[in-house]
Amino acid sequence: MTGPDTLLQATGIEKSYRRGIWPTRHRFPVLRGVDLRLAPGEVVGLVGENGAGKSTLMKILVGALAPDTGTVVHAGRLGYCPQEPVVYERLTCDEYFELFGRAYGLTDQAERHARRELYEALGFTRYADTRTDRLFGGTLAKLNLGLALLADPEVLLLDEPYAGFDFDTYLKFWTQVAERREQGRAVLIISHFVTDEERFDRIVELRDGRAVPR
Repeated sequence: MTGPDTLLQATGIEKSYRRGIWPTRHRFPVLRGVDLRLAPGEVVGLVGENGAGKSTLMKILVGALAPDTGTVVHAGRLGYCPQEPVVYERLTCDEYFELFGRAYGLTDQAERHARRELYEALGFTRYADTRTDRLFGGTLAKLNLGLALLADPEVLLLDEPYAGFDFDTYLKFWTQVAERREQGRAVLIISHFVTDEERFDRIVELRDGRAVPR
């Protein structure tokens, strides 16, 4: 169970995928018993080689993918920013925020207030009425992040969230992370940037299917 010092606890997470063609088809283990704890006010970096299972673990933590074995418990809301935005191209940014606001159970007033703040904080107010099929990569990434931040979740799970950001937006992103650290939120970020290491409270590496401190 989670408590005052833990917002998310993953224990013994295992996941494998089937590879090959029958009759030589076999199971390929990706996660081999991952344990991970996120505490209030903590920003954790998740690193590892390509194919180490970082995105797989993130999907399991948020509930988008079931583990073969293991448990995940968390306190409060989860906010999730997937590596690749999954959007319906006919909706505008405003319509997306409205949709997610209702899914989170926000009042209309709270959703509109949070939406305005995120537009300003991430610098894409002028795209409010723009359909997502007309957004460039960096602006689509801002919407992807904004939807994860909308409900001010207690636990924020971000899979390479700043891919496509210019340097100014990259700095704005870290301002948002710093604010959530001060508010006692927990943030887990998949990152490949060595220069980001000093921004994390600690770094966890996925190695040989397990989470090890670095």
